[in-house]
Amino acid sequence: MRYYLIAGEASGDLHASHLMMSLRSEDPDAQFRFFGGDLMQRVGGTLVKHYREMAFMGFVPVLMHLPEILKNMKICRADILQWHPDVVILVDYPGFNLKIAKFLKTHTDIPAYYYISPKIWAWKEYRIKSIKRDVNELFSILPFEVDFFEGKHHFPVHYVGNPTVDEVRQFKETYAESLDDFTGRNGLDRHKPIIALLAGSRKQEIKDNLPAMIEAANKVPGYQIVLAGAPSVDDSWYNRFLSGSNVSMVKNQTYALLSHATVALVTSGTATLETAMLNVPQVVCYKTPVPQLVRFAFNHVMTVKYISLVNLIADKEIVPELFADRFTVPQIADALQQILPNHANRSKMLQGYADVAHLLGDKIASKNAAQLMVRLLQRKH
Repeated sequence: MRYYLIAGEASGDLHASHLMMSLRSEDPDAQFRFFGGDLMQRVGGTLVKHYREMAFMGFVPVLMHLPEILKNMKICRADILQWHPDVVILVDYPGFNLKIAKFLKTHTDIPAYYYISPKIWAWKEYRIKSIKRDVNELFSILPFEVDFFEGKHHFPVHYVGNPTVDEVRQFKETYAESLDDFTGRNGLDRHKPIIALLAGSRKQEIKDNLPAMIEAANKVPGYQIVLAGAPSVDDSWYNRFLSGSNVSMVKNQTYALLSHATVALVTSGTATLETAMLNVPQVVCYKTPVPQLVRFAFNHVMTVKYISLVNLIADKEIVPELFADRFTVPQIADALQQILPNHANRSKMLQGYADVAHLLGDKIASKNAAQLMVRLLQRKH
């Protein structure tokens, strides 16, 4: 069968690549065409557009790149019509992908399968209307989403397990590099423990978060600061913030860096869960515009209690969340001090991580999703 996948950022490229490998195991004749990245390309098939040309975030960047976004949408629609796949698999990236789902429903007979369901439980809950109307099958990777979609909105959803759990497990099984080898290979100090910085995968996130993260980490003496560089971001962008600083950077080695880190400062997103699954105590920090207004909206308008996946899954605060008005260098530095070795908060957080791992279970998400997808498609043929 023919599978058309759309992933608009680095995490989507990773998850989609594993799904493609599992689809190929279930369907040896699988053909792939996709909007995605290097990891998907390695699996095989035709890359139509790289996510580097699509990853725009925030009102102003989206507005500035609107002609490019609309052009990408037009290319995608035309390419789907021309290739006519058996299914279009949408991977997260809801701003773009829900519009494609609407197009498929309106103009084609091609089903839309959504892998990694949009996080409408956090914001834009009104999107449930378009999901119900345009999405044929929804595949969730977060256990609490089942109750949200099925219980609250009466829309069936398949919980397939969480891909981050499996990706981290696979990494742990194969990664055997010693601290000496890792530090030596990357020009780091063997004798200084590491504070890892995970500042996001988009330029705007990095611009907003990284300067304060560096300043806060520098208030913890005796540590070296190492930034996990995102594959989609040019070194020249990082150099704006790292030039003249004492911060080192490693690229495409986030899991390896976390394996050797003592603590981490992490922006919100999948990275918070990856850090937890690799057992690194963390402080979640995320700068927002108009912080007082964001705090008011979070307390009185939004329906979720937390911004990090770790806390959302646990339904309690395991990791500190310093965002909006709490995003200050002194507060970040203080929270970081409290999770260093020999602090009580550190062992409490690690126990919380074990609770999260238990809630997520040990299902292999990509395998489960692929089996379900192939079975559902075969019924239609």
